[in-house]
Amino acid sequence: MADPLPRPKEAIERLLSSMGPFEASDLHLKVGHPPYFRVQGALRAAKMPPLPDAQFVEAMLHGLIPEGRRDDYEAAGALDFAIRGEAGDRYRVNVFRSMGDMHASIRRVLSDIPSFESLNLPDVYRQTVGKHIDGLILISGVTGCGKSTTLATMLEYVNQFRSMHILTIEDPIEYVFTPKKSIISQREIGIDVPDYHEALRFLVRQDPNCIMISEMRDRGTMLAGIQAAETGHLVFGSLHIGDVQQTFSRILEFFPRSEHSFIRSSLAISLRAIMCQKLLPGIDEGGRYPATEVLLKNPAVKDKILNEKDEELPGIISQCQEQGMRSFTYSLCELIETEKVHYDTGMEYAPNRDALASAVKGITAR
Repeated sequence: MADPLPRPKEAIERLLSSMGPFEASDLHLKVGHPPYFRVQGALRAAKMPPLPDAQFVEAMLHGLIPEGRRDDYEAAGALDFAIRGEAGDRYRVNVFRSMGDMHASIRRVLSDIPSFESLNLPDVYRQTVGKHIDGLILISGVTGCGKSTTLATMLEYVNQFRSMHILTIEDPIEYVFTPKKSIISQREIGIDVPDYHEALRFLVRQDPNCIMISEMRDRGTMLAGIQAAETGHLVFGSLHIGDVQQTFSRILEFFPRSEHSFIRSSLAISLRAIMCQKLLPGIDEGGRYPATEVLLKNPAVKDKILNEKDEELPGIISQCQEQGMRSFTYSLCELIETEKVHYDTGMEYAPNRDALASAVKGITAR
């Protein structure tokens, strides 16, 4: 039986404080439904009655929305922001309008920035960050695959081992960095600057060496990232897209056809790597492991970009795995071989099930 419904302010405080003990990554609030936690990738209803009406949900969320930003929500029908809970935990909040009611998705952000090893990322991630002092590095994947955490880990590596001015543009700020060898300026959309356009307009004047644009969401953000990389900056960004080939398609979609040749020429110069990831449930209870696809720029990749042969990039990845490139099939096979994920789980996430089945057979035949 569900617990009785507390008052709105007490309800949201109780739900947020429960996320840590339940190891929940997300909390979903929707009128007419009980709150839902996402645990190990699956949604689980909280032991609480359905949220009765829009007024109750708005009362729960009203105190979370930063002062002065309610008008932004009313105008756009959605709003991103970050908050700090009473216990010091940080949360990324998205409130949005659905059928006229206010709903929310809340992501719990761990306070400690994880290492490459704790995220089970292949060493090519560390090597790529350590190798380049300029150029564009893109992290791609669907929502919930860990892009923000991967970007934070990469920036923390720069922070620890290089003397740079790191400038981030985030919507909202998730991980808060402590300056180590680098100095760090974190700018939050809606609080420190009104929008991405204004943030990017003054970017170069702020004398950064390393730039992180949390989401490449349109022509302006993508063009700013490419141009900054071309002018000697190390630029990190993320895209909500599934694989390397789709990443190129998404980049070009931001620009009219007449500009594609220019963008391809710029990417051929500035691009360093595209790293795509999927997050899989592990064999061990609570474990989640990334399957990765990694494209590193080399002369063959540069040629395919310039000559509009993006469909041949997956083949280059498969041929250049000794150089650190990785296909999803290779990565999934590795996760199965090391008994981190079940065979059936790997097949569920495989872009080509026949290719994965053949790769796994090759392992078992050795």
